[in-house]
Amino acid sequence: MEPIRRADGRDDKAAGGERASGEQAARWNGPAGNAWVEAQDLVDALFAPLEELLVEAVPAGRGGRVLDVGCGTGGTTVALARRLGTEGRCVGVDISGTMVEAARARAAREDARASFVRADAQDHVFEPGVFDAVVSRFGVMFFEDPVRAFTNLRRAAKEGARLRFVVWRDIAENPFMTTAERAAAPFLPDLPKRRPDAPGQFALSDADRVRRLLEESGWGGIGIRPVDAACVLPEARLVPYFSRFGPVGLALPGTDERTRARIVDTVRAAFEPFVHGTEVRFTAACWQIDASASGG
Repeated sequence: MEPIRRADGRDDKAAGGERASGEQAARWNGPAGNAWVEAQDLVDALFAPLEELLVEAVPAGRGGRVLDVGCGTGGTTVALARRLGTEGRCVGVDISGTMVEAARARAAREDARASFVRADAQDHVFEPGVFDAVVSRFGVMFFEDPVRAFTNLRRAAKEGARLRFVVWRDIAENPFMTTAERAAAPFLPDLPKRRPDAPGQFALSDADRVRRLLEESGWGGIGIRPVDAACVLPEARLVPYFSRFGPVGLALPGTDERTRARIVDTVRAAFEPFVHGTEVRFTAACWQIDASASGG
């Protein structure tokens, strides 16, 4: 069932709501999740153009219920709740307990009609047929079994509900995202290799595969269009950014101080083509994917 907001700002959980297991749970309930919480203002600002694409998918002021999958620290969830108006409700689901706690705190601060549940959206037992829309910003690429996951989300959606999510396009179209690991490779030979179709940042970069996955999961009216979002972050935060996020960010704490300094210097130099004065600019090459719960 959908979590119900209690007076203390927390949620009553449906069956399995506080359970999260497996490789992704370990990742997002550890250093990766902590990094997102600590840099949530940076991440929110960086991907604001993509948040707008999701918010505009929901009619303003008409109420209803929306599910935000992989909600992270809740920025998009709160924005959606605001868009829905006083008669609406947005529910965020994420596998990271750390990020869910941050999201709850954000919603409380902003007095938003949003609630959150810590769970794996692939398996969580949502109340069937209750959501008017399902959205996600970079939250659906990490499923171990995408068909199972999208089928579960289809079950939670009302007939005619809208699905919209944003994912990364091909790795070759997003050089900014792999600059750090390419530059650091000589120092960190054991960095994990990118595996096509495996759970991860570029798991849904193949538009034809995404279409097949959604069709197999019972979604219809599928539309896929490229989106190029201009992203900006302060140059002063570039080193903290690549030192905390991604494969390099996860590997750096395991290196000695001297090696770590050499890696940081080398990686910073590799980002120079993206630096423009006091700003770092890059293009996020993404897919905007729409579908409907219309019986296939």
